[in-house]
Amino acid sequence: MTVVTPLSGDPSSPTMRAALLTGSGGPEMLEVRDDVPTPIPGPRDALIRVSACGMNNTDINTRVGWYSRAVSSATSEGGFAEASADEASWGRRGLQLPRIQGADVVGHVVAVGTEVSDAQLLGRRVMVDPCLRDPDDPSDRSGAGYLGSEADGGFAEFTAVPAVNVHPVNSELSDAELATFPCSSVTAEHMLSRIGLQNGQSIAVTGASGGVGSALVQLAKRRGARVVAVAGSSKIGQVLNIGADAAVARETPSVADAAVSANGGRFDAVADVVGGDSFAGWLDALVRGGRYVTAGAIGGPIVQLDLRTLYLNDLEFYGATIYEPGIFADLVGYIERGEIRPILGGTYPLEEIHAAQEAFGRKEHIGNLVITL
Repeated sequence: MTVVTPLSGDPSSPTMRAALLTGSGGPEMLEVRDDVPTPIPGPRDALIRVSACGMNNTDINTRVGWYSRAVSSATSEGGFAEASADEASWGRRGLQLPRIQGADVVGHVVAVGTEVSDAQLLGRRVMVDPCLRDPDDPSDRSGAGYLGSEADGGFAEFTAVPAVNVHPVNSELSDAELATFPCSSVTAEHMLSRIGLQNGQSIAVTGASGGVGSALVQLAKRRGARVVAVAGSSKIGQVLNIGADAAVARETPSVADAAVSANGGRFDAVADVVGGDSFAGWLDALVRGGRYVTAGAIGGPIVQLDLRTLYLNDLEFYGATIYEPGIFADLVGYIERGEIRPILGGTYPLEEIHAAQEAFGRKEHIGNLVITL
């Protein structure tokens, strides 16, 4: 292992500060400790001194056991008694505990493995692609994992990740601002890539004030689409400020119909991270041959589908989780060129991760919350 002197902290120290997930339940299942072993990078890894790490729905969903098939309700801050430990991770596999969560890592590379070129990464400020792929077959979705789920993530002073996932970034944005992008924005770009959203097309975005939703608004506008966003009534102005052409309050009765009216007609696509009771309405809001894509279900994962709506209208359905490696590299380019901007909803030090997750659950912010170290 090659080591470079870090700006702060000591990667040679045997222990570090980290937040450990110890089981399924509320925020109390996270323990902040200073005696956690410092990771040692393998031959193809890089060791990163973490400066900021964003928080996402996947962190909460994993902690409470929401990914388990036995859970059928909307996301929650408390643990689900019916959840199966064998399906605790986002990939519906068993979760090795204790686990350090946190997928949105930003920091500096302080050490690299013996098979990694020093000049490429040492000392560089970097963002980390959170999707962990089979190095021998990166396109194999069945072999993919996620940082903070299948491997320890960024709610710690240091994290070791495959060097191929590490992307140097040249930007005037702060580390906390950069940490708003990885998981949310790459998910949003993947959703839009899957449906092939093009210039001049129209799209409805649900949950538009959240991390993925606010990224969808910006990235859809980057593609030249017309965007109608759905968000809580108190956040309509903020959603319009980040680029939506029109916005509809989610409390509106028949919200999908209201969105169609705001659009002046049915949509070419719907990007949905909410699900729940509004699902059927969004299918009716699509043109013939329209595309529906989802990467979340915070309003509830079990929905009603009339198969006649699907086949009579020639609709296309897409799920979006495992993206191609090039999508993250594209995202870094958008950031460096200032084509999208961070939506930072607030920062919390690692020691206040309980308060940060409780605030995340209240959904009073717009964009992303970030843990700083």
